[in-house]
Parts: sequence; structure tokens; C-alpha cells
Amino acid sequence: MAKIATDRTTIDLFAQEKRPGRPKTNPLPREEQLKLNKRNQIKRDRSKGLKRIEFKVSDQLYAALSQQADQADMTRSAYIEHILTQVLTR
Repeated sequence: MAKIATDRTTIDLFAQEKRPGRPKTNPLPREEQLKLNKRNQIKRDRSKGLKRIEFKVSDQLYAALSQQADQADMTRSAYIEHILTQVLTR
């Protein structure tokens, strides 16, 4: 039977692995944890009806957006959504 790195349900396959120090609370490697967490975050966002948009901006625009969002006491993504909503309702 093949052993998959993300399959930690069969303990006997991993009995030979010696891990020095304090035992990990999560048996998955950090890279797999990040993938799983990202997948779960995307599922949560989809269930809330949110869609992901990605775009690249210059450092100046990024800094300006961050500064304006801080002044408005909002997150940068919430501030960008606010700006887009204003523009689209005109």
C-alpha cells in the first residue's frame, strides 16, 4: 500500500518516524497545513457569497490605499470594496 504524506489516519505506517523534541499538535507538514487552511478559507468565503479578485498595483497606490483605509478605520480590502461600490453606483 502506498503512503501519502497527507494521510495520517493509519498510525502503523508512521511508527518508524522518530521526531525529536516536543510533539507537533498538527501531524501535517506546515506546507500541507497552509494548503488546507487556504482551501477552508475559500470554502467559507464562498458560503458567504464572496468572490475573490486579485490585481497588481504600484507601491505608491498600495501605500495610498493602506493609508486611506487606516484613516477610514477599515481594512484595505473593505476600503477597496467601498470605493468600487461608490464608483459603480454613480
